[in-house]
Amino acid sequence: MNIDKKNAKNSKTMYYRFSFLIFVIILYVALFFVNTEKTYDAVNASVDIIIQILPVLILVILIMGVSNYFLKPKTVSKYLGAESGVKGWVIAVFLGILSHGSIYVWYPLLKDLHNHGMRFGLIATFLYNRAVKIPFIPVMIYYFGVAFVVVLTVYMIIISVVEGKLLEMILYLLDRRDISNV
Repeated sequence: MNIDKKNAKNSKTMYYRFSFLIFVIILYVALFFVNTEKTYDAVNASVDIIIQILPVLILVILIMGVSNYFLKPKTVSKYLGAESGVKGWVIAVFLGILSHGSIYVWYPLLKDLHNHGMRFGLIATFLYNRAVKIPFIPVMIYYFGVAFVVVLTVYMIIISVVEGKLLEMILYLLDRRDISNV
């Protein structure tokens, strides 16, 4: 993709984002006149959600800044790229397990890492392993027992890698086909 097409795509994306923001503001103003109390409740709920995700969002923005400063595409490709091998899968599994907060605030970081060379299979593995929650393990052990928790956790880790490999195979097959006419 050349620079002119990329700039046109970015400006079009910004236009749609700005248009959506304006639409939401107009919608809130119109709804304010229809039902003031419910609109006020909706705005409060939105503010509460923003306050809840703000710490994680700030953390992700800081991680993105640090990763852009320190991680070069060559480094990302080495540890999370096509030639990363087993260590790439291990890194994706452990980072997925260790990550916390709302999932959608991690998407920009994962996109940035993908732009630097991270494989889609490793992204899928990372996302799958977010289901393994370290703080909940003691509670799960209390309710279900150690054997269940160990088997479930190991199963989830193995299946996350299988899912990542399967995704890469499907994307490879789709890439080989001429899907431009679909």
